[in-house]
Amino acid sequence: MHQIEPYSGWLAFYDSSFDEQSPFYGKEYNMDLYTEAIYGYYIDPAWDYFGSETLYLKVLYTDYQKQFVVIEFIGEWNDTLYNDIMTLKRDFLELLMQEGITKFILIGESIFNFHGSDDSYYEEWFDEVEEGWIAAINFPEFLQQEFRKYNIDAYINMGGTLQISEWRTMPPYRFYELVEQLIRRRLN
Repeated sequence: MHQIEPYSGWLAFYDSSFDEQSPFYGKEYNMDLYTEAIYGYYIDPAWDYFGSETLYLKVLYTDYQKQFVVIEFIGEWNDTLYNDIMTLKRDFLELLMQEGITKFILIGESIFNFHGSDDSYYEEWFDEVEEGWIAAINFPEFLQQEFRKYNIDAYINMGGTLQISEWRTMPPYRFYELVEQLIRRRLN
């Protein structure tokens, strides 16, 4: 797992450690020292800890005027044992929402497992974004099935046209515009 790095192609446009409104503002990364691990497997130092023992993230891009964020994940999303959604919601997402973020683009290519529980925190998150939305991009099919099993797909848009394999070839604004267009079509 230490070889899986968060996407770095947008660092010329955005770096959360330089964003004064970011929860990771001022964080210093030692790219030579691997300290964070998931189930005993070290992960790349560029991933950010938000409170979960099994799930890490990286804020790839944030635009406060357009009110969106792109977040990439790695690890196991475990609501059963660790209530990852509660930790994610309370300790990270709420900070972004306080800054006006209402559109969330979640990249799930490096999520390897999901253990569900109930959908209450997903419902709460969905209700709080009001005019916004939550989109899950490139979540593996088995994860989408598990999300459906726990009714999470009622709150997070996923699958179908949101499997965007070429997202890394786009600049962040173009990627956001594409996702927004796809979400708008679904809502209409």
